[in-house]
Amino acid sequence: MLFAEAIKSALESTGVVVAGISATAEDAVTSVLQKRPDLVLMDVALPDQSGLLAGRRILQEWPEAKILAVTALGERHVAEEALRIGFRGYLTKHTPVAQFVNSVRAILDGQLIMPHRLASVNRYAAGDEDVGLLAAQLTAREREVLGLLVRGASGLEIAAELSISRNTVRTHVQSILTKLQVHSRLEAATFAARHHVGM
Repeated sequence: MLFAEAIKSALESTGVVVAGISATAEDAVTSVLQKRPDLVLMDVALPDQSGLLAGRRILQEWPEAKILAVTALGERHVAEEALRIGFRGYLTKHTPVAQFVNSVRAILDGQLIMPHRLASVNRYAAGDEDVGLLAAQLTAREREVLGLLVRGASGLEIAAELSISRNTVRTHVQSILTKLQVHSRLEAATFAARHHVGM
């Protein structure tokens, strides 16, 4: 809780409103689904349950939630799992306060955040030829949807921007995930941003 209080103080000093702090995964899930904050900072190591599992539960109920994983350990497999689940980023508790605050603001602006030393996960390390083959499968409309995902647009925002239904957006997103061989919107957006696909 000491870390949480320190981050709360740092964020509030820059004008960010902190809706609350939860000590357990159960409290966090309940609080987030009730308050629907703009961003959730989720500690990976909570006393009653993994923060990754708590994040998964939140995203199942509220797919548009922006969740940032926070942990004391910079482990690649944990970062990969966070991305698979749909988290918007991953930071360690060793991140300098100013950088932490900037990262929070970046995610609020629709960006994806990963420490550089953890960003090169295997799935995104495909060669140019492999990337080209994957990207070539996308239709023009799917590229438009992917470009909006990179900008952090929600399903509702994509539907409004392209004048299509949310069901159609879901169909396009599922097709994008299948063609790019990824498991979440965040992974698709990260892949696209890294390889300049749909941008």
